[in-house]
Amino acid sequence: MAARASSGSAARAAGVRARSTPGAGGGARGGGGARTGSGGGRRDAIREILARGTVATQDDLQRQLAARGIQAAQATVSRDLVQLGVTRVGTAAGPRYSIPGDGGALPLDPVRVLVDSVRTNGTLVVVRTKASAASTVARAIDDAGLPDVLGSLAGDDTVFIAPARSRAAPALARRLRRLFGV
Repeated sequence: MAARASSGSAARAAGVRARSTPGAGGGARGGGGARTGSGGGRRDAIREILARGTVATQDDLQRQLAARGIQAAQATVSRDLVQLGVTRVGTAAGPRYSIPGDGGALPLDPVRVLVDSVRTNGTLVVVRTKASAASTVARAIDDAGLPDVLGSLAGDDTVFIAPARSRAAPALARRLRRLFGV
């Protein structure tokens, strides 16, 4: 927790006001169009940006926020990522930040490119992925909160998915094929 205590001084050193006053309703600076200090709006923007799966570093995220008119110090962005439960995952394109889905619906678009095939034997569904991508795909499936998925188990390039009901594997495999575009 000591790192969090010092992050306010990092924000001040970067020239950004990092005050978070409940009910403040606006930025720390008036006019200008650049928003600062609006934690809820900033975190919503971070969610939208990360849902596209295109952010590899906090610097990338700060640039994309700035393009939306939201100025935030690295320490502020770091705190927001922790508060949102963001993790850094390995993908075929390199490391990326991943955010759990709102309402249990993680966008599957960022992991779509990692899936090679979806097959079933009538009991289980088997998802084949690019090398080392199975855990990322399994996490996306689990976080999506699909009601027909009981759970998943990931290896290196294979995910086993247990359907919630017996004999539901063929229907689940069809649904996953549609979701992943394979």
